[in-house]
Amino acid sequence: MNDRNVAVIFQPSGRRGRVEVGKTILHASRELGVAIESICGEKHTCGKCKVRIEEGFFERESLISRREHLSPFAPEESKFIAERERLSGYRLACIAELRGDVLIYVPEESRGGKQVIRKAARELPIDLNPGVIGYYVELPRPSLGDPLGDFERLHQALKKAYGLKDLSIDYLALRGISVKLRAAGWKVTVLVWMDREILDVRPGRVENFYGLAVDIGTTTVAAYLCNLASGQVVITDSMMNPQVTYGEDVMSRITYAMMNPADGLKRMKEAITQGLNTLAGSTANAAGIMPEDILEMTVVGNTAMHHIFLGIDPQHLGLAPFPPSIHRSLDIKARDLGIQIHPAANVHVLPIEAGFVGADNVAVLIAEEPYRKDEMALIIDIGTNGELVLGNKQRLVSSSCATGPALEGAHIKFGMRAAPGAIERVRIDPGTLQVRYKAIGQELWSDECAPGEIQARGICGSGIIEAVAEMFQAGIVERSGRINGSIPNSRLRKGEKSYEFVIAKAEETSIGQDITVSTSDIRAVQLAKGALYAGAKILMKVLGVERLEKVILAGAFGSYIDSERAMILGMFPDCDLQNVCPVGNAAGDGARVALLNREKRKEADRVARQVEYIELTVYPEFEREFTLAMHIPHMKDAFPHLKGILKNGPFEKGTDR
Repeated sequence: MNDRNVAVIFQPSGRRGRVEVGKTILHASRELGVAIESICGEKHTCGKCKVRIEEGFFERESLISRREHLSPFAPEESKFIAERERLSGYRLACIAELRGDVLIYVPEESRGGKQVIRKAARELPIDLNPGVIGYYVELPRPSLGDPLGDFERLHQALKKAYGLKDLSIDYLALRGISVKLRAAGWKVTVLVWMDREILDVRPGRVENFYGLAVDIGTTTVAAYLCNLASGQVVITDSMMNPQVTYGEDVMSRITYAMMNPADGLKRMKEAITQGLNTLAGSTANAAGIMPEDILEMTVVGNTAMHHIFLGIDPQHLGLAPFPPSIHRSLDIKARDLGIQIHPAANVHVLPIEAGFVGADNVAVLIAEEPYRKDEMALIIDIGTNGELVLGNKQRLVSSSCATGPALEGAHIKFGMRAAPGAIERVRIDPGTLQVRYKAIGQELWSDECAPGEIQARGICGSGIIEAVAEMFQAGIVERSGRINGSIPNSRLRKGEKSYEFVIAKAEETSIGQDITVSTSDIRAVQLAKGALYAGAKILMKVLGVERLEKVILAGAFGSYIDSERAMILGMFPDCDLQNVCPVGNAAGDGARVALLNREKRKEADRVARQVEYIELTVYPEFEREFTLAMHIPHMKDAFPHLKGILKNGPFEKGTDR
């Protein structure tokens, strides 16, 4: 390896590579296709390119990142970086020069090409019964003949008008009750949580009050601001999970907490808390309200995200038998978690199924309700960690498999997450091997534009899935995943370690390099899809299922992959393509359902205990199923629904071609 090169990793984009010593971070970002704001032309006058250097050993990357691996802090940087920020590792990308290996976090405000996080709210029929309800009452004024205490007077009026009994009151609400009642002329709306705790008293009739549903994903965080009075989604916002700096997948973050016992967990908890406060502020601002107007929050996430958010040590999740600290749902005061919404608000955290099937999967279940249906459905929540549920109203089983971040563009040579310039659609002519592709931010396909117009920067998860499937269909990739290097075509060439195929030529990109898919990239995809397929096959065997009647693709990623090409690749067993249904961010949907219907919270607790968790690693046949599933689409399994689509089988049961 050239000792004049150093390893550089940018987060949250996941782009990485080796860059020549002495280049600035900004130059490195351009070489690796990472967009960092810089509006002053590197004159050191705008301060927009602020980044943070992470310290420590990052085991998954085998990288030691140190702040001293950069040139010394320059006087010009102090104009834009306060002393507190400097101590936290902030630098200006246009000034700091590379001297050694570094992991660099690019804050949201410094990102030139903002991450496209597809977590839109889906229209769902939800019976409105929120945890927080506003009750309007008019109270008799106290007098010498009726000197009843203010809280008791309020309680009495609520009992008489609405039948509310045994109410308590939040301490902070109690402190302000006397002033608020008198200022309002004793005509108030009382905001009550779960018909048992008074959160606030507001003057007159209050028609609108709000809650926030949050899905904490390993890679992305989505927030849905809802009107609790109408059930409508008012604002949706999302961001990259700021914990991605400490590891791209669940095990990396658990390992980070274990390797840094002094403050690893604390850092990750503070990162997600700050992220949630940012989302609470941004959604409230967009809706024209204050964060203090948010009266309740529901939170879902996988078990590791759940534990880290709550400040619970996740280390035992990384060790067999992978027990969580708690299974049941929780209600915790937002102020105790550092969440800056209404000071009396509660945070409802949905229950956990098992060590690696968390509250996010429970949220998917209460959104999709397979436990009420007859059809045999497989639900795949595709993300950094793949979660599977199979069954119907008779029986449900679940499992989890480590797909890794390859399906989100990471660990792919030119992989990136979904952001402007990321190739998301690919088509290859099987005769000429000419490539058409479409990048995020461009309405037109590459063959409809001038060569430099698209400005592709890399390839995201949906793009890599389509690229590999198309390469397989065109005969470029064999069923084993090996690239057939004997094909005479200018797009096919021998790379440093293996053959690679050019998707976008250098003159079509903004990074000045060909964007390629290599054998190692294909292998990363095979490992991810093989794990999903093998997990599904084990669940089918547990239930004695021969075929799937329906496949539900949950998660933002699942909504944007092409179902046909995903099945060609072999991401899931054969199914009628008309019954392969992308449903978007079902975990976020479930968080909304729980926010807007308190009965669904009870249902979530019940279903979480009914689902049977299957630990794949204890099944001896899992390894064999995984090996078979590494082939494209599979070594032996039949795909009758791909007949006429898939050009090189198998189509019939038992075919081994």
